[in-house]
Amino acid sequence: MSENVIILGTGPAGLTAAIYTARANLNPLVVEGMQAGGQLMITSDVENYPGFAKGIMGPELMAEFRKQAERFGARFVFGDVTSVDFKSKVLRVSTGKETFEAKSVIISTGASANLLGLPNERRLMGKGVSTCATCDGFFFRGMEIAVVGGGDSACEEANFLTRFASKVTMIHRRDQFRASKIMAERVLKNPKIAVIWDSGVEDVVGGDEVKGVRIRNLKTGETREMAVAGVFVAIGHSPNTRLFKGQLDMDAGGYLLTREGSSRTNIAGVFAAGDVRDHVYRQAVTAAGSGCMAAIDAERYLESIHV
Repeated sequence: MSENVIILGTGPAGLTAAIYTARANLNPLVVEGMQAGGQLMITSDVENYPGFAKGIMGPELMAEFRKQAERFGARFVFGDVTSVDFKSKVLRVSTGKETFEAKSVIISTGASANLLGLPNERRLMGKGVSTCATCDGFFFRGMEIAVVGGGDSACEEANFLTRFASKVTMIHRRDQFRASKIMAERVLKNPKIAVIWDSGVEDVVGGDEVKGVRIRNLKTGETREMAVAGVFVAIGHSPNTRLFKGQLDMDAGGYLLTREGSSRTNIAGVFAAGDVRDHVYRQAVTAAGSGCMAAIDAERYLESIHV
């Protein structure tokens, strides 16, 4: 049987798409993936999602999204998508064990923050380690923090974090920034930002929460510890789009390209939502909004082919 719509991913974009398509009586099938819930599953306090005045835990917010989708009849399949075939009129999605056919597909597989690969990095994620200044900067008001990276995103995050932190220390492996000249100048002129050049972070220090970082000078080999309350890893994101190469149009960074003002990809019936197509905002609320767009676009597409 061919499904009306298959949704790939269960972050804010995918689950919002599931809510909308389920309410439209499209009986969506959601492939939730092994990392169900997206990046919010490793976020402790979410204080900037509208409707939760006192904040909410990331996993709890995703659980509420899922319950709402299930309430309207969305169905869930556990497992990772291993391959897709969008080259024929009937769209195919395979999880390895099963292959599903669909008239439309909404891709909301998200993006993953690039990490440093440190021993304690994942353990302390959400406990002082963060990959999102916009999400977590508020929690470090009046504290000293570190930003790891030297590109535009790292410089932008460091400048943003000076609104809250008493001091921001940037740690960069080179002797100059990779960022654009204007972004680098903003950092160097900011009195609340210090820069440690030619250095890498060997590990994050702390038991239940971040207490500092261990830094190695890459030229001298000297190591030392620096006390900080938070570590922001700002070395970029990678969209989860490897499965779609050769079938869907992407930009140079691998993000899915959609037609202006819509969620439509270059393949009829295939739509993209959330961080898989958004390398600018990367917020739960914007992902949810684009999931709504994709659901409405899919519904209109199905109407156009008389489903």
